[in-house]
Amino acid sequence: MTMPKYLDPKSLGLHTRTVIEELAPDTLAIVVNRKSRIIMADGIKILAKAGKIRDVKPGSKVVLKTAAPVCSKTLKYLADNEIEILNG
Repeated sequence: MTMPKYLDPKSLGLHTRTVIEELAPDTLAIVVNRKSRIIMADGIKILAKAGKIRDVKPGSKVVLKTAAPVCSKTLKYLADNEIEILNG
């Protein structure tokens, strides 16, 4: 198993506490490492971060990587905006 490759969030115009993992050359994951549920307010923030990533790296796929449960409304919201959710 290879070690995950993390990118500097500042290079993507994001806050330094944001964790960005490069899954493939054209796929970036926003990592949310917590136990509490991801709700709609979080989904809106995640979508804003994904927008900034897409501005800096056009054509790249943005996914959400989290072990936290995601509310069903937020799941649909992210899916409608082409953000896949990876559990892990």
